[in-house]
Amino acid sequence: MRDQPVPRAQPVPRALVVLLGIAGAVIALFGLREVASILGPVFLALVLVIAVAPVRGWLDDRGAPTWAQVAVPFLIVVLVLLGMVAVLTFSATQLAYLLPTYAEQFQRLLADAQAYAGTLGIGNEQIDQAVQAIDVGRVVGVAQTLLSSLVGVLSSLFLIVVLLLAMCLDAPVTARILAARHESKAGLVSALTTFAHKTRRYLIVSTVFGLICSALDVAALSILGVPLPLLWGVLALITNYIPNVGFVLGLIPPALLALLDGGVKQMLLVIGAYCVINVVVQSFILPKFLGDAVGLSTTMTFLSLLLWTFVLGPLGAILAIPLSLFARALLVDSDPSATWAAALISGAQASPAPSAEPAVPPAGEPPAAEPAEPPPGRTPEQADGKPPAEPRR
Repeated sequence: MRDQPVPRAQPVPRALVVLLGIAGAVIALFGLREVASILGPVFLALVLVIAVAPVRGWLDDRGAPTWAQVAVPFLIVVLVLLGMVAVLTFSATQLAYLLPTYAEQFQRLLADAQAYAGTLGIGNEQIDQAVQAIDVGRVVGVAQTLLSSLVGVLSSLFLIVVLLLAMCLDAPVTARILAARHESKAGLVSALTTFAHKTRRYLIVSTVFGLICSALDVAALSILGVPLPLLWGVLALITNYIPNVGFVLGLIPPALLALLDGGVKQMLLVIGAYCVINVVVQSFILPKFLGDAVGLSTTMTFLSLLLWTFVLGPLGAILAIPLSLFARALLVDSDPSATWAAALISGAQASPAPSAEPAVPPAGEPPAAEPAEPPPGRTPEQADGKPPAEPRR
């Protein structure tokens, strides 16, 4: 009796795969959003450890002890964070005391705007409703809320410092484990190594150009006489890590303060100075140095900003690029069959696989001649011109 053929399993419909993938992504994102207060500081600490990893490698190459390989990168990150928090705290305190002094200028600007709107034919009732909706006390309240929220920032900073210490202690062992490149996880280890390299390069280049833009912004604000230029310079450095819209977010506060302090002309000068500095540096110079370090297209960069801001809040906006690179490493780069997805995400066409073609000899050398078959009735020796061997008697 002949064996019955085994029926093939029916393939899963493509629509069902897409729907299940979308459902899984939605569940995962909302789950991450619920633990945003933990996930945000953890990933920020991971990014900071990756940023200072070359310092640890430099110390390791020179035979430094393990405690130095842990302590030096840790102290570098902590000093940078504490310095930034100190500048923000001092400047925010000054801002909270400075804003109430602009109440008279604020009311004068509202009266001028009301008079100008009346010349355009806008009714007085609509103008009065708009003026009543604007209250300078709300602006002062925002500044005071910002000042009080620094306590929460300091508590989060304590968690970040503890995580940094733990990750710096584990960094030497983790580096050796990843360098071993176990064969069973070669794809994942390679993807994580690429993620660390791209994240480090992105942070270094963005920080260098962010410092350049911030220094130029502080100089421009000081020349124009805008109060608290150092605060707005630090804000410009922080918002520099927010893709696409960071420049605008860093421009709004100093422009409004310039409007209150010096009028419309000073505000326009601040906007013009910021546009010249940031647009030239970030749109024309930065892409040439950054190159393909990010590996994300313009559309994917903007979508990652929206997605991670929704999941983690303001910290997600700052970490949008590293988070997207980490997700790409886990879901795309570690899968050899997802080459098309990597090309779609990066916006660059994947290089075609090499085809099996006959080897081409180097220039100046004749192609290798194939051995010719001897003519019928002749031996290979006769074909080579050698005399036939005499028969033995």
